[in-house]
Amino acid sequence: MKTNIATNTQYPQEKNNVLNKNFRASTNFFHSDKIFGNYFKKNSSPNGFAYMVDKLDFIGREAAGKMNELSLLADKFGPELVKRNSFGETINEIRFHPSYWDLMKIAVKSEMFRVKWEPSLREKFNNEKQLLGFASGYIYGLSECGQFCPLCMTDGVARLIDLFCDDEDKARLLPHIFTDNAEELYSGAMFLTEKTGGSDVGANLVVATHKEGKNYFLNGEKWFCSNANADLIFALARTDSSIKGTKGLSIFLIEKNLSSGEQNPMDVIRLKDKLGVRSMASAECMLTNTVGKLVGNEFDGFKVMMQMVTLSRLYNSIAALACSRRALIEAYQFLCFRDTFGKTAIEHALIRTKLTELGSLHVANFYLVWRTVKSLELADAGDERETQLLRLINPMTKKWSAETGVYINRESMELMGGLGYIEDTVMPKLMRDIMVLPIWEGSGNIIVLDMLRAMSKSKGFEVLCDEVNKSADKSTAYGKWVKEELDKLILFSKKIKTFTSDKMEASAKPFFEKLTSLYQISLLIDDLNEESKAWVLPALNYLKEKYSPSELAGVIPLSTDEVKGLIAWEF
Repeated sequence: MKTNIATNTQYPQEKNNVLNKNFRASTNFFHSDKIFGNYFKKNSSPNGFAYMVDKLDFIGREAAGKMNELSLLADKFGPELVKRNSFGETINEIRFHPSYWDLMKIAVKSEMFRVKWEPSLREKFNNEKQLLGFASGYIYGLSECGQFCPLCMTDGVARLIDLFCDDEDKARLLPHIFTDNAEELYSGAMFLTEKTGGSDVGANLVVATHKEGKNYFLNGEKWFCSNANADLIFALARTDSSIKGTKGLSIFLIEKNLSSGEQNPMDVIRLKDKLGVRSMASAECMLTNTVGKLVGNEFDGFKVMMQMVTLSRLYNSIAALACSRRALIEAYQFLCFRDTFGKTAIEHALIRTKLTELGSLHVANFYLVWRTVKSLELADAGDERETQLLRLINPMTKKWSAETGVYINRESMELMGGLGYIEDTVMPKLMRDIMVLPIWEGSGNIIVLDMLRAMSKSKGFEVLCDEVNKSADKSTAYGKWVKEELDKLILFSKKIKTFTSDKMEASAKPFFEKLTSLYQISLLIDDLNEESKAWVLPALNYLKEKYSPSELAGVIPLSTDEVKGLIAWEF
């Protein structure tokens, strides 16, 4: 006997949806992000805001719109290495999916470089160029973090050219970085890492032999070459192999094409098959009589390169902030329109409690990252106090934003259930991309050692403590507690200096974690205003409890409206 499924089954097709009929999502990431909008308007000049607002409107629309598809395509169809042409000639060509170049065009149009480096704009916005440039970069990063590495390298190359190259090279090369025509853009790279040392750059082996003038032949292998297709590359090499360690390193500018028009010889051995950031090319490269121009003084290479590392660590932090914010927002928008167990998911206490944690971590990271951007701005302008502070908080920010960013991404993925694990969504790509950020520009252990050096060789710790103390004076609710905790950290900072080397290193990590958290709390106190209190106050309460947890007790979750105020995202 046959069963008539069409007539016998009363299947409620109209209810068979993942999200309810009210679902909507942001169409402009700039306008949606109330935390960023509040900060940017408060900290930019009227002229700076007026100049950037249409660029941010543009990148906000693109990031919420077509960049999503482009980003997923560039991730799925990554670069390919074409070693030889049909005649058997070695060409070492790296080819990209068209989506890669479309994303690069959007980056150029956002003016993240132009506002920093075009001479008239640089003069006009000299005291806020980092804020304005990173504003576009942050919104861009909400949609695409893979290309954030090439963009970072390009800005870093511009920094070194501006600080250390001669006027002729500046005039010839910088216009290709601040160009508003993507076809004319010269992207940048730094070839730092070698097999022998990894983070121990002092073990590098690549040698440089004098050719003529400032030009040298570079020979040897670079092991991790991100943005391997770059037009402009800064590479470390040894002019005198008898001088060991970083003291023997000099730095050279390698141009993709020689003045004759011929390609500068460099063999791309293979592209790295990476977990994430698949849209851009990382490679292993063999330099064979590759022509490089000495930049700065001989043997000052590591010191020069650190100027680029300083900037790239900050890019790392912006990328971590943007990537984790996007993951949180994807989960938040999902939970606002997902009906489970008789009510909307966000109305469940455990969901609200998790969003309180993740939202608070984001708020804390947000103000730490942008405080570091401000510190770079002021340090570049000659502020010695900020120079000392930057030496400590730049590695601090890089480590903390990356590590907590990974956690925010993972937890946000879980909040979406199985759907968050599916490649149809952006979540897996975000997870893969952010995983590299605790590793790039100094992995966690290297950063801890760097902060130890900063504390002993600069006055960054003293400046930070003074800043925290002044913030505490502004708060009747948190001031007394902040001062008490700060005194404990200052006392331990003196004690740790008496430890053996092993004990000092092992004790440094928990010390710096406490210091970072207390500094974040002080920054939230500083940025408390009538609008920001919706996200600052719940974040302050969460961070204080996490810093000094009370005994096990009942938990009163934030209300749905309070959670929405903390996330501070409109759609």
